[in-house]
Amino acid sequence: MDPLADVLEVTGARGTVAATVYAGTRWGLDIYDIPGAAFHAVNSGTAWLMMEGQPPRQLVPGDVVLLPTGTRHRLASDPHQPCRPFDHAAARAALANGGILHAGAQPYRTRFLCASYHLDPAATTPLLTLLPESILSPPDPTSALGDLVRLLGHEIQQPRPAVTAALNRLLDLILIHILRTWLSSADPHHTPPSWLTALRDPTMTAALSALHTDPARAWTVQQLAAHISVSRATLARRFTALVGDTPNNYLTRWRMELAAHRLRTTTDPIAPIAHSVGYTSEHAFNRAFARIHGHSPGRYRVRHSLSEQLG
Repeated sequence: MDPLADVLEVTGARGTVAATVYAGTRWGLDIYDIPGAAFHAVNSGTAWLMMEGQPPRQLVPGDVVLLPTGTRHRLASDPHQPCRPFDHAAARAALANGGILHAGAQPYRTRFLCASYHLDPAATTPLLTLLPESILSPPDPTSALGDLVRLLGHEIQQPRPAVTAALNRLLDLILIHILRTWLSSADPHHTPPSWLTALRDPTMTAALSALHTDPARAWTVQQLAAHISVSRATLARRFTALVGDTPNNYLTRWRMELAAHRLRTTTDPIAPIAHSVGYTSEHAFNRAFARIHGHSPGRYRVRHSLSEQLG
């Protein structure tokens, strides 16, 4: 199994269009209260991105920027342009009616997409919080990301039936490519250990893939090392250094993440859920689950069922 694909699935990572903006002269938007990661893609014209403690950056056509934790930021026609709060309610209303948002005075020369990425708040495996405060991907006509951004721009320029659905699905693909690009280009000396950054290392990718492929197996460090053809000492040392945890602890947490996901999204009985993640004793599973999630599996399911009804 692919660890990144697995985490994207259990965390429910999804992109949602927030607004298509046509901007003219003398405009500025202050964007905050974002329930997730923020994303912008410039289709035409230019925009300045300002963030606290960072120099202004000019965005040009083809640029995409991801702010993984939704950090407050400003987009404007000029770094010194006053900014008004971004109207999330107006953006939702415009999208519902197939429309766009306008900023500044005509002529509208700049077009860009504002979007957000959301994760299931009940998921405990970190993903977006493992990334830097912002990731800027410049236009690259040779990359798949460049192709996706151009297709995104095409959908923005020529709205047709199901345009919002098309944009949302493109956003999901773009997130995967941003993560891939970041993994291949980030400085390993300035990124803390995690399951995500460990995917840069072929040995750790093999180890994580084995655990994700068969989480119910009673893996020992020796068995895992033999499976990926390294010594036990090498695996133990590299796993802790690159993932930031031991193989046994990582496997336990991943098992409990899988179990919690099934408890939230299915009505399957607890016994088969326990068995699917390697527990023949429901009592032992209940104890391990409560240690990670703070509640027994049954109570966890009730609490999250109520949360969905109230939410």
